[in-house]
Amino acid sequence: MVHEHRVLTTPQIGRIAFGASRTAQNRLRALHRMAVLDSFRPLVQTGSAPEHYTLGPAGAALLAAHAGVETAALGWRPTHTGRIAYSPWLGHDLGVNDLLTRLTARGRDAPHAGLPLWLSENSCARRWGDIVRPDAYAHWSDHGALLPFFLEYDTGSQPLARVDAKLPAYAAFTAATHARPALLIHTRTASREAALRRRLTETARQLALPVATASADFTTTSPWGNWWTPLTTTTPRLTLAELAAHWPDLSPAPGLEPTDADTPLTLPVPPLAPPAQGRV
Repeated sequence: MVHEHRVLTTPQIGRIAFGASRTAQNRLRALHRMAVLDSFRPLVQTGSAPEHYTLGPAGAALLAAHAGVETAALGWRPTHTGRIAYSPWLGHDLGVNDLLTRLTARGRDAPHAGLPLWLSENSCARRWGDIVRPDAYAHWSDHGALLPFFLEYDTGSQPLARVDAKLPAYAAFTAATHARPALLIHTRTASREAALRRRLTETARQLALPVATASADFTTTSPWGNWWTPLTTTTPRLTLAELAAHWPDLSPAPGLEPTDADTPLTLPVPPLAPPAQGRV
């Protein structure tokens, strides 16, 4: 998961792999000592940031050996952690991963719900990059209802017109594949969400796209909750399960099953780790 999603913090890894934060901290420190993982802690204006973990040299060598390729084929270099730590996209990547790890961990507390599938930005690009390049693609399942969705995580750094210009690509995806996932757009603030809704509503209506928006002002700890509003209606904010009922004609994207062209490096990684069978 660290290789697939580039960078994950201690709380994020704890949610998807360990459950208990103390256990996560102990295991991650051990993996760091063995150079399976590398880490950094960015400066923040107040308080202290959690440890941010990336793939370390021993971890890269292990994954490369498992796949039967050279380490360079992973996209890993000795400067790997530094490139991520100083990337202007670090906050964006962490936001995507925080939202989806919270959805993943929901399956521990609510057996009827969970995130059985989560494809990273890179995994989406390998499959559909000639049409769309979302920040993630995932399936939310709740009491048997399935919500397949693309995620656009909006930090406010792009002009509204550029976000608006992405919608025709999602309409082209539906036309080309005959699949109909929802498009969820998550913003950092409610004011940005309101501005996007004013700009995107008419485009979404013309393209008949199932689009819903939410902001971090609401979804901080429970993104599955009633924080999502369909773009072309005045419906009150809905849960993810209610979105699935609101759009009964949704269908999953194609190309999710392994093919002969897949390798151990390109197969999707299950979002939630299996129960531990001993120390890791």
